[in-house]
Amino acid sequence: MVRALGNFFTKIAKRWIADAFVFAIMLTIIVVVLAMTVQKSNIFDLAGYWGKGFWGLLGFSMQMVAVLVTGSALALSKPMHKAMVMVARAANTPVKAIVTVTVAMVIGSWLNWGFGLIITAILAKEIAKTVKGIHYPLLVASAYSGFVVWHSGLSGSIPLSIAGKDALMAKFAKGTIVPTSETIFSAQTLIIVAAILITIPIINVLMMPKKKEDIREVDPAIFAEDDIEEAPVKARKDMTPAEKQENSVALALIVVIFGAIYIARYFLKGGSLSLDIVNLGFLVLGLAFHRTPIAYVKAVDKSIRNCGGIVLQFPFYGGLMGLMVDSGLAATLANWFVSISTPKTFQLFTYYAGGIINMFVPSGGGQWAVQGPIMMPAAEALGVSYGRTAMGIAWGDAWTNMIQPFWALPLLGVAKLGIKDIMGYTAVICLWVGIITSLGLYFL
Repeated sequence: MVRALGNFFTKIAKRWIADAFVFAIMLTIIVVVLAMTVQKSNIFDLAGYWGKGFWGLLGFSMQMVAVLVTGSALALSKPMHKAMVMVARAANTPVKAIVTVTVAMVIGSWLNWGFGLIITAILAKEIAKTVKGIHYPLLVASAYSGFVVWHSGLSGSIPLSIAGKDALMAKFAKGTIVPTSETIFSAQTLIIVAAILITIPIINVLMMPKKKEDIREVDPAIFAEDDIEEAPVKARKDMTPAEKQENSVALALIVVIFGAIYIARYFLKGGSLSLDIVNLGFLVLGLAFHRTPIAYVKAVDKSIRNCGGIVLQFPFYGGLMGLMVDSGLAATLANWFVSISTPKTFQLFTYYAGGIINMFVPSGGGQWAVQGPIMMPAAEALGVSYGRTAMGIAWGDAWTNMIQPFWALPLLGVAKLGIKDIMGYTAVICLWVGIITSLGLYFL
């Protein structure tokens, strides 16, 4: 049944799901039509909202480019490549491969979503080159499926923001600080994460093609451009002054030492994992593993080729966020769910609202800015805890990522696949996770 469902959604995706860029354009058109009919907005105002928000994710886009480039450059180093090959050899059957990448992404994304996203993508690529008889689109989809836990982990933006002095909480929830014991480390959240960790590898394995002709193995040629051709290094006495600097281990070591000192001091002073610190860690390790500045430059040059989707599409999602927020459409949707809620169903309906809004505002920070001002006062009025409400929003934000290509772009860039290749399988995971989280949020 699971295999048939996966095949059904895959056929739909291949026929009807266009490139992820077209997906973003279609979402924009849908929001414009909804805003005009529901909010009675005019096209001129909507164009203004769209343009105002278009570059709103520019800083975040650069962070995501850095995730992809520094992670890929690190993976191209000899030590990291050897480590990935060792893991790939251990996952020496299609079943082991599917389970390995799924569990790796769940654990990696729970620790830090940026780290999990790029490392698991690279691992999936290496496994595909090593393991014979594996259906490559399902392998990549399995790697992405574990990302669904990110907002319940140590880098979840909503639970971490309300654990400190959050401007939104100060304005709408009397400055209340909600400790992570009530969000990330609550029994409810941990049980849901455990259920996902145990079950989605099984779901992914059950979707494996039964017929040999349905298996699409990876063509190693698609990764040929990622290989760095090592030119023979001249004897130092034959190098020009410029070449000596480019091949200087000492110059690379200076940056590595400075970066290591900063990272150590950052954590000793109580700093938490963030996208910026992960990117810096990737850069420092990459430079250390490549040993010379010019070797690292070549790795970055190779890695930057996979960033086209991020550079092109993220601004369009910034425009989408502007449309949803400034037109009032997001608030209208959230308020409707509040109006039909009871204290028992409030967290569940908050989750459903979050899942829908995430399709148009696929950013944890953006989601919090849209839903927080509505849900937190409503939670207080209904007697629902802020922690449960915040996790309802967080789970909703993470859940529909399985059918929203925004976060898949870095992974697909590394894997060299399109969104239509994996969405049929991730749609099944979306349905399954929706069932698990709904039951957990309602009964726990």
